[in-house]
Amino acid sequence: MCEIMTVCAAAVLTAVYVFQRNRGCARKSVLTTALALWGAALMWSVDCLSSALSGGPLLDMSAGDAVLGLIILAGGMILLIILYSAEKRGMKKH
Repeated sequence: MCEIMTVCAAAVLTAVYVFQRNRGCARKSVLTTALALWGAALMWSVDCLSSALSGGPLLDMSAGDAVLGLIILAGGMILLIILYSAEKRGMKKH
């Protein structure tokens, strides 16, 4: 479940970044957070494949895994907020 949540969040942030870039107002904070989530998604993919190769299920749909996915998404949103606020502070100085 955490794999699905992480991939969806990374895809949404990537789409937001592409939309911003096309409008000429791309934010590095969005790109950085999207890349962090894609990195986490890659890590979860390796974990899922390892589980499947060892005879377990490909995707873990347990409640514990859903909670882990929510924790990862909360961490991504915290990262985005921190980077966005730092980016805004940097713009005000110039």
